[in-house]
Amino acid sequence: MEQSFQANEFEILESQLRENYGKVVYSHKTQEKCADLLTKRNNRIKNFQIILSALITTGLLVRVFKGQEWALLLSTVLSALQFGLTSFLKEYNLGETIQKHATAALELLDVREQYLSLLTDVKARLVTVEDIRNKRDELQGRLSKTYKGSPRTFGKAYSMAQNALQKNDELTFSDDELDRFLPAPLRKNHNQIML
Repeated sequence: MEQSFQANEFEILESQLRENYGKVVYSHKTQEKCADLLTKRNNRIKNFQIILSALITTGLLVRVFKGQEWALLLSTVLSALQFGLTSFLKEYNLGETIQKHATAALELLDVREQYLSLLTDVKARLVTVEDIRNKRDELQGRLSKTYKGSPRTFGKAYSMAQNALQKNDELTFSDDELDRFLPAPLRKNHNQIML
């Protein structure tokens, strides 16, 4: 009876750990995708600012050396546009937000790997029920702190994470892939030749 009860506790705890692991996997990948999307946006904005500066400078040079009034007018309009963009970006620091997403992703990666290790220990019955509860509670505390310090994610990043995990298998490896990374004694197929 006691063994049956303990086996049931292991199954229940393992089920909860698996659920939490899945949530952390998605949270981690979503934070990564947020950082990726914002980096692309930031790069486009920076490139747009460079183009604006070049057009403003060109317009001023055309006005000075060719005497074209339209060039001064165009440079003035572009300069006002650049001023507005720069003022907006001063209030909305994309670089800082990108860094926060990247930091959250790294913290979640660490928690994700600890959940995976705990699940491995549970499956191999290397830990007691009490040890599992203690480690689970510790991980949930770390997760809570990470989530509180993380910037909010957005739908497009979640969709990209979902696609990456479900269709592109960004978190999984085939046995052949893993064997290429491992030294010969640790490979499943010991005869495989390293590339």
